[in-house]
Amino acid sequence: MSPAFLRPATLDDAPAVTALLNEIDRIEIGRPETDQHTVEADLKHPETDLRRDSWVAVDEDRLVAYGLLWDESGGERVDIDHYVLPDHQQTGLRLLAAMETRALAKARDNGAERAVVHLHLNVRPTTDTALLAARGWSTVRRHHVLHRPLDPAKDLPPEPPAGVRVRACATEADRVRVHELYQATFADHFDFQPRDYRRWLSDVDAEGLDWSLVWIAGTDDLGDAGFLLARNDREAMGWIRSVGVLREARGRGLGGFLLRHAFAGFAARGRDTVGLGVDTANATGAPRLYGRHGMTVHYAVDTWEAVIA
Repeated sequence: MSPAFLRPATLDDAPAVTALLNEIDRIEIGRPETDQHTVEADLKHPETDLRRDSWVAVDEDRLVAYGLLWDESGGERVDIDHYVLPDHQQTGLRLLAAMETRALAKARDNGAERAVVHLHLNVRPTTDTALLAARGWSTVRRHHVLHRPLDPAKDLPPEPPAGVRVRACATEADRVRVHELYQATFADHFDFQPRDYRRWLSDVDAEGLDWSLVWIAGTDDLGDAGFLLARNDREAMGWIRSVGVLREARGRGLGGFLLRHAFAGFAARGRDTVGLGVDTANATGAPRLYGRHGMTVHYAVDTWEAVIA
């Protein structure tokens, strides 16, 4: 049997990549949860040059592995996605080696002497993690993907806490404000990379975002103090991409209020499930907040790290 053929990905590969990722989803979490528009948005990432930063492995006209690399830091930190079917581990290893080489070149182009590369994998991945460990990779963080059923009869718009108001993100000025709040509230989070407004719009796939599912919460004394950004374009469930509350406004119920507001918004749109991702070591108390509001673990994801010099 000849080895799988590695080549750069193109936007035309999006349907085949989606099929591959959904096959991996079925193995890892029991059902397909990858949407083609998400794959297309990744392939259009402004920090990715598909000719040098993407790979597909083709075996007899079938995609068996896929990789994508991007750089949001402008320094040593580089991110990769790496997917491989269980019976193609050697192909996955070839793909990983190519990505490590490119990551180091990318970091050196940024003026760094080394690359610190992060990869997110399901805790029971199709990738043989022993091969990762043998190349010096190790886990540095765990995230949980949480989910919660929705009931349109029970998940109704909540009453705001005293002194709190909420508005939908309706104008360009509102979008700029959400960006500012995101940068401020996530600055101390693991792996946060500062982003200017235009790059942030690309990160959240602003062109495909329903901005009526983005809300800003404020208080009488602080003004705008929190936000929630959700999206309704995932087939599997409604998705809360991020929730943030300024440090000085925490403890006033803004986070829970925004969550319930999103639950009601999704329930009114006919969704039966809502999900989000959370860092299990989050220091703001977010995992406890989500648990109090009925969210439970769907599956877990580990962040793997390699330092390449």
